[in-house]
Amino acid sequence: MAFDETLAARVRAVMPDRDEVSERRMFGGLTFLLGGHMCCGVHGDELILRLGRDRATEALAAPHVRPMDLTGRPLRGFVTVRPEGFAGDALRRWVELALEFAAGLPPKN
Repeated sequence: MAFDETLAARVRAVMPDRDEVSERRMFGGLTFLLGGHMCCGVHGDELILRLGRDRATEALAAPHVRPMDLTGRPLRGFVTVRPEGFAGDALRRWVELALEFAAGLPPKN
């Protein structure tokens, strides 16, 4: 599946400009990593976020958010947000939550 290049550019614009931020094609889309840990990504025209179990459960109460499920088995701690859910400045808030979670993970070797 191709990913929305415009959305990827919007995510890049809110990602911090640091050496430990990288991109990788995963899940049939594009993911953004912080220190080697996935934090968010673009799948089709949707935003995927790694928030951890507690924050992902909280996020599911928001409109346009569902569990991330690309294989028939939802990934715990991950959510998918439809375009209506990250319009305007909402994208920045979602990405910041994902960055916060990734920053709290132990360093990768």
